[in-house]
Formats: sequence, structure tokens, C-alpha cells
Amino acid sequence: MGVWEARNSTMASVPKLLALLFFCSCHSLTAHAGDDQSYKFLSLDSLKSDAVCSEPKAFPLSGGATLPLYHRHGPCSPLTDKKMPTLEELLRRDQLRAAYIQRKFSGGDAKGGAGDDGQQSDATTVPTTLGTYLDTLQYVIPVSLGSPAMNQTMFIDTGSDVSWVQCKPCSQCHSQADPLFDPSSSSTYSPFSCSSATCTQLGQEGNGCSNSQCQYIVRYGDGSSTTGTYSSDTLVLGSNNVTNFQFGCSHMESGFLLDDQTDGLMGLGGGAQSLVSQTARTFGTAFSYCLPPTSSSSGFLTLGAGTGGSGFVTTPMLRSIRVPTFYGVRLVAIRVGGRQLLIPPWGFSAGTIMDSGTIITRLPRTAYSALSFAFRAAMRGYLPAPPNGILTTCFDFRGQNNVTIPTVALVFSGGAVVNLDASGILLDDCLAFAGNNDDRSLGIIGNVQQRTFEVLYDVGGSSVGFRAGAC
Repeated sequence: MGVWEARNSTMASVPKLLALLFFCSCHSLTAHAGDDQSYKFLSLDSLKSDAVCSEPKAFPLSGGATLPLYHRHGPCSPLTDKKMPTLEELLRRDQLRAAYIQRKFSGGDAKGGAGDDGQQSDATTVPTTLGTYLDTLQYVIPVSLGSPAMNQTMFIDTGSDVSWVQCKPCSQCHSQADPLFDPSSSSTYSPFSCSSATCTQLGQEGNGCSNSQCQYIVRYGDGSSTTGTYSSDTLVLGSNNVTNFQFGCSHMESGFLLDDQTDGLMGLGGGAQSLVSQTARTFGTAFSYCLPPTSSSSGFLTLGAGTGGSGFVTTPMLRSIRVPTFYGVRLVAIRVGGRQLLIPPWGFSAGTIMDSGTIITRLPRTAYSALSFAFRAAMRGYLPAPPNGILTTCFDFRGQNNVTIPTVALVFSGGAVVNLDASGILLDDCLAFAGNNDDRSLGIIGNVQQRTFEVLYDVGGSSVGFRAGAC
């Protein structure tokens, strides 16, 4: 998986190929509207958020530590700023994040990418800027840090490894809902020395020494940065204590971070500094989360998630040596209305990753064209609408309270078929997918398509699982 082999030598001409894909899509959509495998009857109101927080409808099957998970702008969120950015602004930021992630995997070699074959190439160049765009992060968890425990509301991000919170004293920080973490008030707080193995392990995120204490810096793709002392303290996850949790104690920020309200970020990536790696001895190497269908409902994050539970469909997890943060999967097909689209194998050869911080799923150009044609064919009873930013398959539902949409399923290697929830198919009257400019750019499964599924990352078992209707 990844940009591993030549992709264009067998490529058909674009007009001929699109005509073929369109024909196959139209032919596949002959099932009756009453067939649950082909169509969904959808109330448009069900995709809208309410002003009142609703209780979770389901829970993880098992796990060592489970925390509630909220949309940052929803009524369930502990944050005081409930103003949702416009869709136009969200899509603009989302495109920046997706492009940044794709650049990390596009080294111009033939073996890089999410889930490469374990080989490294001297020709590969990875951007030195770490992290990704923060403005697209939408989900937060409540934790506590220190002794006595101090409440902290933190983003979750599978695209980051280093966790951090704002700390006193802070020469340049943003306002937040909770009090700033005060390391001087915690009896279990300890900064790492510059000579410690933990400090050395920071690599590019290391930022030298100050008063013999290890300093870190994380630079994000939008120009934001956080810097301070790399430290350890007791982290409280629900009823579970994690001793000696390593995190950045942020004393200075810059860029868009100054416009935020969260207390910090919890990294769930595959690197050594992430929460998942640090708690492996306590909870094991599997975690899961469920992202709710709307911002007014809640989900969960589970560490030590059970890996043998029923209800999951699984696919192999693929990893990259040179970009170890991300979790790769192999997308092999797409179904619309219960029928599989005719997409050639090279249409998915650039590879695919799962990402909690990217909003809209990105597909290679050929795959997206096939999906768009098929979806439009099934929706021919509704008027088309102009594109909305990166969303180009849109409809005019004015005067409609209920619509009928075709089912959309993602098919992964190993036979895992993930039938998307309705909230993962439409976003503001548009098909909630976007196409890459070509077939060489990395695919990304975004958080809209992950809604209502318990997504299981079994790092030790090298698999990714999906359980429908989990929240």
C-alpha cells in the first residue's frame, strides 16, 4: 500500500474511463427503494444538532478505561465557546490538513506511504514541521492531571504523538475553560532532565535545555507551535490512574493556537510519545473511539479496548516506518446502492490512512469520480446544486423534509465491509467525500465517515475494526 508502484502505465483515457464507470454505476442501481441494502430513507432533521446534550445510546463492548467524548462546539462540550465555524471555513481548514498529511507521505519514492513494505529510501524527504492543522480537530475528552487532580479538556488526534497542556506560568497562552495546569501545585509533577533517555527520544520535537530541564516544541502545519518543558505527572482517565505520564507543559504558544479554548491535545498516534504507547503496559496496545452522529450527542474513547468482541469487521492495519504516527488501511472497493463500483485496482494504490482529525474522506480521483457518478445516478429524482468548496456532489433539497439516498459502503482488504451511517454520507446536502487531484495522492478516511462506529485500533494485533451503531 502507498505510492509503491507505477500507476499510470495502464491508465485508460479519462473520458473513456469515466463513461465506463458511469455505465457500471447506473447498471448497479437497479434495486428497489425498499431494499435496505440499497437505499436509506432519511429525515434531514436527523442530521441536525440540538441545543441540548443527549445521553450516549451505546457503549464500548469492553475496555480498561473509558472516557466520554464530545464535539468541541456541541452542548455536551465543557468548553464555553459553542459557536460552530461556517462549513466554508471548516472545509478550507480541512483541505489544508489533508494536503499537509499527504505531503508527509509523498517523498517521491516508490515505497513510502501508510503501510509501506518496511523499506526506507534515501530519496524520501519528510517535512520537518510536525503535527497537522489543529483547526479541524473536533472532538475533546475530559481528563485530570496532577496530584491533586486538576481537570483538563483535551483534543484527541490520531495524527499526533506528543500530548501537551497549557501550564503556569504561561507567557503567551490562549484562554481556556479550565484553570491552567499549575505544576508547582502537583506533588507528583517532575520535569525531565536534558540528559534523560526520554528527552533524547523526542528527536525533532526536542528543543534544547532550560535550567537543566528538557524542552520540547511541536510545530503544526498551519504555523502554530507550542513549546515548554517536557514533563511527567499522574494522569487520571476516568477511575484509572496513569503514573509518570509524559507530556509537554506548554509555556508559550503561537499562531492559531491562541484562538483556541481547549486545555491541550492528547496524541493517539503510533509514535513512542503517544498516550497509546505510554499506557501499553497498563491497558495493552488496543484503543477505540466512537464519534457521535451530531454535535449534540456524545461518544467515547476507550483504552485497552477488547479485541475479541463480536460485532466487529476487521481489516489489516498497515504502518509506515518513516511516518509511524499514522494508521494505514487498504481500501479496495466502494459500493453504492448495494452494488460494487468498477474501480481498477490502481485506483487505490496510493494507500489510505484513518484520521480522526480530517473531516471529509479523501479519495483518489478515479475512485471519487466513480462514486460521484453512481451517487448522482441514484439521486436523479432530486435537483443538483452547485459545489460547496471541496464538496462537488451536491443537491437541492429545499422544501424536502425526507429524502431517499443510496447506501454507501467502504470495502477494505480482508473482506471488511463498512456500511456508512446516513450521517456519514451527506453533509449539508452534499456527498461527504472529496476527490484528490490525481490517483497518486494518499487517501484519508475522515471523521464524518467514522460517525457512529466504534473504530478499533488493535496496534499489537495489527488490525483495524469497525462496529456499527456504537454511539
